[in-house]
Amino acid sequence: MIIETFDHIVPAVLAGGLLDLLLGDPHGLYHPVQLIGKGISFFESLFRKLFPEGKAGERTAGVFTAVCVIILSTLVPSLILMAFYHINFWLGFALETFWCYQLLAARSLHDESMKVYRAVKTGDLQQARKAVSMIVGRDTERLDMTGVTKAAVETVAENASDGVVAPLLFLMIGGAVGGFFYKSVNTMDSMIGYVNDRYRWFGTFAAKLDDVLNFIPARVSAVLMVLAAFLTGHDGKNAWKIMKRDRLKHASPNSAHTEAAMAGALDVQLAGDAWYFGVLHRKPYIGDPIREITPEDIPASNRIMYVTAVLACIFAAAIRILLLLIF
Repeated sequence: MIIETFDHIVPAVLAGGLLDLLLGDPHGLYHPVQLIGKGISFFESLFRKLFPEGKAGERTAGVFTAVCVIILSTLVPSLILMAFYHINFWLGFALETFWCYQLLAARSLHDESMKVYRAVKTGDLQQARKAVSMIVGRDTERLDMTGVTKAAVETVAENASDGVVAPLLFLMIGGAVGGFFYKSVNTMDSMIGYVNDRYRWFGTFAAKLDDVLNFIPARVSAVLMVLAAFLTGHDGKNAWKIMKRDRLKHASPNSAHTEAAMAGALDVQLAGDAWYFGVLHRKPYIGDPIREITPEDIPASNRIMYVTAVLACIFAAAIRILLLLIF
């Protein structure tokens, strides 16, 4: 039954990807990532009570939290899928396709960033800050219009990897269960992977695990984004140049790869200093200021992201089919 299920992963993932591109987030339905988030909060509260405060205790609590979240996030979907496939193959396939659809975020990323674009175009700085605050982790109250625009483009670039390409790769490896495994780690990183007083030690394990899981996807995403730059009529040559030069200009070993490719493709400069939780973080710039960034770079970044997503589907499907033929 497992072999039969895995043989249908490619069409399930491709169908899920198509649904995501066409429909976006299924508003009104409870999203599985919300359940993962609740699990993270529950286990954080539990293990913080069981282990003492301080570096060693908090790190241990963080490891236990991560392990429990990962096990629960993969075991429950696996059991449900097995039950559905046991009842009827097409019932299982339908659920797997739907979950693949829910675990991808290309259309959602486009829709949320375009809210920023519309606010910037109308000149409403307060609304623009509010819109961009929904998709970035930094403080937004100090951003001017240029800062808001840069933040939106950077978010599209970064999330092209961990919101689209990386989930696609893990979905192709293990179907919806593989996607849930990735999302559990990625969601933990977004919730507890901060270097601040509360999570400096507690979130260490989750953050490092997220770095490991995204190591290959980030690099694949960057290369695909360079190809997407060529295909969309942007500066693909500069995208490759800046990607190679600036891909490690970030505290994370993965985050700057797609930002660098996007900056090069658009001939703009991204990144630089940013405020987080009231603290200014000094960051290097990514890309060259060949021209000033404009609001039109937000829809341009989305076009590049969409083509990157399509290329990722083709790439991931080809790898999956090749592995099936070999093994």
